[in-house]
Formats: sequence, structure tokens, C-alpha cells
Amino acid sequence: MKNFCLIVFDLRNNRYSFNVLLGALEKENLIKKIPVYFFKDKKTLLKGLTELTERFNKVIIAFSFFTTQLWDIAETINTIQKIFSSKRNNLILIAGGPHPTGDIKGSLNLGFDFVFVGEAEKNFPQFLKVLQDSRNFFQIKGLAYLNENNELIYTGRPEKIDLNSYPPFSLKLNRINPIEITRGCPFGCYYCQTPRIFGKKVRHRSVEVVLKYVEFLLKRGIRDFRFITPNAFSYGSPDGKTLNLSELENLLKSLHKLVKLKGGRIFFGSFPSEVRPEHVTEETIALIKKYADNDNLVIGAQSGSDRILNLCKRGHTIEDVYRAVRLTVKAGLKAKVDFIFGLPGETKEDIKETIKAMEDLTKMGAIIHAHTFMPLPQTPFAKKKPGKVDPEVLKTINKLLGKGLLFGDWKAQEKLAEKIYKYFHTGTL
Repeated sequence: MKNFCLIVFDLRNNRYSFNVLLGALEKENLIKKIPVYFFKDKKTLLKGLTELTERFNKVIIAFSFFTTQLWDIAETINTIQKIFSSKRNNLILIAGGPHPTGDIKGSLNLGFDFVFVGEAEKNFPQFLKVLQDSRNFFQIKGLAYLNENNELIYTGRPEKIDLNSYPPFSLKLNRINPIEITRGCPFGCYYCQTPRIFGKKVRHRSVEVVLKYVEFLLKRGIRDFRFITPNAFSYGSPDGKTLNLSELENLLKSLHKLVKLKGGRIFFGSFPSEVRPEHVTEETIALIKKYADNDNLVIGAQSGSDRILNLCKRGHTIEDVYRAVRLTVKAGLKAKVDFIFGLPGETKEDIKETIKAMEDLTKMGAIIHAHTFMPLPQTPFAKKKPGKVDPEVLKTINKLLGKGLLFGDWKAQEKLAEKIYKYFHTGTL
């Protein structure tokens, strides 16, 4: 198949995933060989498809999405199928990301031809090469599809990649994002998809490789640097649970030396990453103060109840959260603390403890980042009831909102949680 192109449905929330995959295509020298087109919304996608289906024998349309985006994606796929029904054999619809990985059959039933399960830096280029050479794809790991009898075929889990072997974005296409420095999480929190997608074994991008890409970006005039990691202070740790202060300092010191010469700034342990409360110590805070430029740390608490923290397999206590906030504020940094309302198994007593924790932490100087529990596919809590914000919690939310001490999308997430629960229990959107 020589005459084909790739379309990326380039939604803002999924750009990082695609940038990584485009970097993998760049590594395999496929960027020059395969025309790539980007469309940022449904309207421009449909318009682009009208033109591209006239120019190419085959058009591959790639989607990456979260469960929260399921309804919009389903509507888009349905529209494509209707408008281009006469050209359906010329289209190859592929999906990857958190939702397709956790809901393989459901995603295929939406109309996708292939689902990429887990990380796809290795198998996505393989897939395109196979299509290019008109060969079969049965040997490519991490692929799922339906056969002619509507039976699910899955080729098996893909091999976990070495982050050092793949770029964190595509330089040739100028698809730049924060540099991923760690992948995988050993804690396996019951509401979280991260360890189910990337595994519990942590993998780090080496200091040397991180610096190489920072240098590339500095040459392009980029001066602010942020990093993607499930837990910033775990960098260099062999198990992701114990601190490796020497390697953490090696990374930050090396970044500081390189970036400061160009008048740049380093943001570490703040958006788009966070830190675990038990890893906030005098030593880790001192490294932030010495080498980084962020004025805040994002700290994952999730509940004020030790019983709920244990049920969720968080691996820390509420006292760890108090200590983390105390140390953060003492150092002159803002503490942004994540809480999830309506977690499975909560009792009135657990809710009281969470309210108390939020009130205590805000008095200490913290700001609350509020979330509502959503049952996500492939997690141990996938079949649990959707989160509801308790009336007493709502009173506290409104009080803290009025003081500028709370922010978040808990309200929208509460509605989405209901829709997700309905979908997985009825099979209907």
C-alpha cells in the first residue's frame, strides 16, 4: 500500500500522547515517507477527510482519548461512518490511549478497526510499515481487532520500551511538550489507570538523554521546562518508592547549569506532574529551592481518612500529607493538595475526616484541588458506583471557594462519573 496518509485527530487533551508517537515515527524515518495531517475538531476533520479520500487510496485516522471523552469520540466516529459509508473500505480507524486500552471490545464496537493497547511507540511504527508493504499485522504485539465473526483478536501485551531509545516528542514536526522523565508507578492506587497502562515497574529517562532534548529545545528558543512523571521526587529510584536523592540532585543540578546559562526556568514537582506526600522531605524541598523556579508543589492526598487511603492502596497516611504541607509552606512554596470526593467505601466518618483535613490544610496555607471519583476501565474500582459530593463536603467546598482556597472540576466530574457508570453497566452511551 504505497498511497496512504495518516490523520491525527489533534484534540488538546491528547496532544502529549500523539507527540510521543510522532517522535517514534520520526525515529523510524517514517515522517518523511508518510504524509501526516492534523485536525483539531470534528468539523475540520470531516472537511479534511472529504479532500484526502480523493487524493489517497487509504486514509488512516488516529484517535487517542480518555474515558471522559468517550461520548464526543463516539459521535465523531458515527458521523464519519455515515458520511463516508461508500468509502469506508478506504478508511482505517485506529484508537489508543487510556480508554481504548481499558475498554478494548467497547472501543472496537464504536467502529474502530484497530485498538493499540498500552504504550505504542514500538508497535505504531511497525503497524504503518506493515500497511506500507501490504503485509499482515498478526505478529505485531499490542494490537486488538474484530475478525469476520465479530470475535476479539488480541495479539498480546506489547514489550515495555526503554525511554532512552525513543524521543519524548517530534522535533521535525515541531510537536513539543514537557519531557517525560519517568514512566510507570509501583503503588497501583485502585482508582488510577497509570500502573495498568504502563506497569508498576518504574522506568526513567537518563539525565544525559533528558539534557540532550533540553539542549534541542534551548536552540529553538524555548526557555521554560516542565516534566511528565507520576511522582517527580521518585526520579532515579529503582523501585519508585524509595528516594534516590543523589540521582534526583544530579538531574536538577545538571538542568540548572544548562538552562540558567540561557536565562531559562525549571518547573519540577508542579503541573503537569505532582509529588507523593511521603516524598516531601527537607532534602527534596531543599533541592527544589536550590535548582527549580516553581513557587508550588502539587501533592497527592486524595482523602483525609486513613481507612480510605488504605482501601485505595495509596501507600501513605494523612499525617504524611500534613507533614508535606507543613514543610512546603515553611519553605515559602504553595502547597496544592489533590482530594478525590466520593471514593468507594466512604462513610460519614470518613467524610468528616476529609472535611477536617481540608480545613486544617488550608489554615496551614494549602490550596485544595478538588476532584470527584470516576470509575475508570481496567482499574480495581472500575465497577464501583460513581462518586457523589456529600452535602457537607459541598458546604466546605463553597466556603473554601469563597476564600480562593479551592479549585477544580469536581462538578463536571460528578456528572461524567454517572455517565461512565451507566455505560459500563448497560453498554449504552
